Amino acid sequence: MRSRRKVKLGKVISDKMDKTVVVEVITTSHHPVYKKTMIKAKKYKVHDEKSECKVGDLVSIMETKPISKTKRWRVFKVVEQSK
Repeated sequence: MRSRRKVKLGKVISDKMDKTVVVEVITTSHHPVYKKTMIKAKKYKVHDEKSECKVGDLVSIMETKPISKTKRWRVFKVVEQSK
C-alpha cells in the first residue's frame, strides 16, 4: 500500500533563486500543560518549474522525491496571488 504525499499550505517569502521559492508554513498547536496556543513557523525550499510564484503568494506545496540537496517539495498550485 502506498502512502499519500503530504500537502502543506504556506506563503512565499523569497523568489530570488531560479526555479526555487522559499515557502513559510505556519502551524499552531496547544501546549500540553499550559494550554497556550503556540505558533511554529518552518521554511521549505520548494521547486517551482515555471517560476510563476511571487513574494506574498499563498501556495499549496506537495512532498516529492529529492530534487536537489535541500529541495524535497514542489509547488502543487497557487491558491491566492499577492496584490
